[in-house]
Amino acid sequence: MGSNQIRVLMTKPGIDGHWRGGIVVSRALRDAGMELIFGGFQNVEQIVESAIQEDVDVIGLSIHSGAHFAYTQQIIDLLKKKGVLDKFLILVGGVIPAKDFSQLKEMGVANVYGPGSMVNSIVQFIQQNVEK
Repeated sequence: MGSNQIRVLMTKPGIDGHWRGGIVVSRALRDAGMELIFGGFQNVEQIVESAIQEDVDVIGLSIHSGAHFAYTQQIIDLLKKKGVLDKFLILVGGVIPAKDFSQLKEMGVANVYGPGSMVNSIVQFIQQNVEK
């Protein structure tokens, strides 16, 4: 697209109904000048297709604990299969045990944000890790 604006897909795989954190983060990213594509509840295939079609830089996943490994792995596997994994910065947030952060990062997630994460640190991480 040629824009210097960072594009972020914020989405929620599965349906658990807990959106508060995703909304707060979405607003902070928008207020920081990023273009936000709000995907809502999507399945894994829809998330990957949305990321590709919308030409985003960042995939932000709001995932509840218990499903974070399965959904994240499925999304990463599908991105790999389509040959586009390296195109996206993948961030995961939600009520996820801190002990699981390192495993998510080993899977290919750039960073993980749990409850109490400061939105300015999320904004700064994206700005420092997305080249525009």
